[in-house]
Amino acid sequence: MHKPSPPLEGPDAFQDKIRIVLVETSHSGNIGAVARAMKNMGLANLWLVNPNSFPDEASYARAAGASDILDRAQVVPTLDKALEDCVMVMGTSARGRKIPWPVMPPPEAAAIAAENSQRGCVALVFGRENHGLSNDELHLCHYHIHIPSNPDYSSLNLSMAVQIMCYELRMLYLRSLEEAEGSPYLKSMESPADAGWDVPLAKVGDVEGFFTHLEQTLHDVDFHRRDNPRQLMSRLRRLFQRAKLDQMEINILRGILSAVQKAAGVSGNTKSTQAGKASTGQESGHV
Repeated sequence: MHKPSPPLEGPDAFQDKIRIVLVETSHSGNIGAVARAMKNMGLANLWLVNPNSFPDEASYARAAGASDILDRAQVVPTLDKALEDCVMVMGTSARGRKIPWPVMPPPEAAAIAAENSQRGCVALVFGRENHGLSNDELHLCHYHIHIPSNPDYSSLNLSMAVQIMCYELRMLYLRSLEEAEGSPYLKSMESPADAGWDVPLAKVGDVEGFFTHLEQTLHDVDFHRRDNPRQLMSRLRRLFQRAKLDQMEINILRGILSAVQKAAGVSGNTKSTQAGKASTGQESGHV
């Protein structure tokens, strides 16, 4: 009926203490999409309150590899039943209310949910596709969650709303890993100086050899005048230094310069070019 699912990632507490509750879902495909959104972010605890149709082929087709979330989903007749063993309830709401209720955006809601999950299950409740949660259902919630979408087009697909909350919870989980034992998930990799780059950062001597080669090549093709340099080389130096070049990138650039010199008929006529080739092991025209 459905594809086998890859295993979940993350500790049981992260998977199971946050309970995603869908109330009277009309379209079973949305249930499958929610399961996929949950598994993307490492959550697994799905409860369905009186769904119109479940389980069925549409829900499993939309789950796309998250069929295990559907297999273990709890189906109950009422929202009270889904919440009775929870220590906190948070419901999504796009509406203002006559009586103000504690309301917060997703990042703050996720932080409170994660904190309270240490004491027991926390339910995140999502309403019907067409009109959300009723007033009585919202009264069961300790907090309301408001997703600040475009006011001119504020309606979110059910799985999109769930994905937003699951993402915020995922980020909290990854930050906790990073603080505890060093997780690479949230660390940027932007230059050869960062862990994970495939080629070492270029050494200062090799970079300087490139700048010497660049200046000579620009002179050879009559682009740069040494008797009237202005700020050309300073600006080019600033540009390339900002790029934090790795060793392979230096070699590629040196190869391009050698090819330009060859095309201009001046290849190999300067000491600086020859010295540059020796420092990088770069043959003319070859990378």
